[in-house]
Amino acid sequence: MHSLEQYQIFISDYLESQYETKEPKNLYEPIQYILRLGGKRIRPVLTLMSAEVFDTNYKEALPAALAVEVFHNFSLIHDDIMDDAPLRRGNITVHEKWDINTGILSGDAMLILAYQYFEKYEPSIFQKLAKLFSKTALEVCEGQQWDVDFETRTDVSIPEYLKMIQYKTAVLVAAAMKMGAIIAKTSEDNANLIYDFGLNLGLAFQLQDDYLDAFGNPETFGKQVGGDIIENKKTYLYLKALEFASINQAKELAELFSVHPEDSTNKIAAVKEIFLTSGAAQETKNAIQDFTFRAFDTLQKISIDIDKKEMLKTFGENLMGRKV
Repeated sequence: MHSLEQYQIFISDYLESQYETKEPKNLYEPIQYILRLGGKRIRPVLTLMSAEVFDTNYKEALPAALAVEVFHNFSLIHDDIMDDAPLRRGNITVHEKWDINTGILSGDAMLILAYQYFEKYEPSIFQKLAKLFSKTALEVCEGQQWDVDFETRTDVSIPEYLKMIQYKTAVLVAAAMKMGAIIAKTSEDNANLIYDFGLNLGLAFQLQDDYLDAFGNPETFGKQVGGDIIENKKTYLYLKALEFASINQAKELAELFSVHPEDSTNKIAAVKEIFLTSGAAQETKNAIQDFTFRAFDTLQKISIDIDKKEMLKTFGENLMGRKV
């Protein structure tokens, strides 16, 4: 097994080895741009880590890991267009640097490129990877649509929200881990358990992302802090605030989430104050911890060495305490 930093280097090196100058430049340069922005590369790291957890050299999982990373970044390009986001990983977004049409088309190309990486595997493994990937990709799109739908709804429930983030975010984390298990040719039980581990970890990760969107440090978060508030997204923070807030607070929050002021500074500050005073911020922290512990409970059922379980647990703990 290797460290998180080593896995990140392996992915970066493999990614760099895949670059080539291709025409038309306005299709391929945006792809290289977003992939070179780096980020934490958590999903492909989990693919490599999962393969090694089941006693297979990480090198065998590199193509699948890159497929996951390329797909994830494709979804980010399109998400940023839909959210009109100015920043991604502290840098200008693809659609702002080029234009919306370029962002759409380069994103489409990335989805196709992601599938091509599975072609490097033998037919039986290719079939399992492609089947899982297709299922996951469709779920991500479903989750994204629910996310958009929720912006104009006033009756979103906590279970609905959790299902949305499961599809939009957690299923790709889970699939990334299961891909490593498939490549390692471990048992079906192990593959399903590592998927469940990743699913709960992914839910914790997205709830942490929601929390950091409101309360993260702009210098380390890499995205526009308060972006979800600006877009009136019904996050876990918002839903818990409505649940716990006083009548006046709930009324104020609903009003704040019905407008799009030109300058959102005061809106963001007012919403964050309600999140804190209502107890929603603490409840969100509690939910992050709960899903992380669910992941750890699943981890104990996987047939792997104790030291490998501890490594995965440490990874989950670090994820729960992240600032970026």
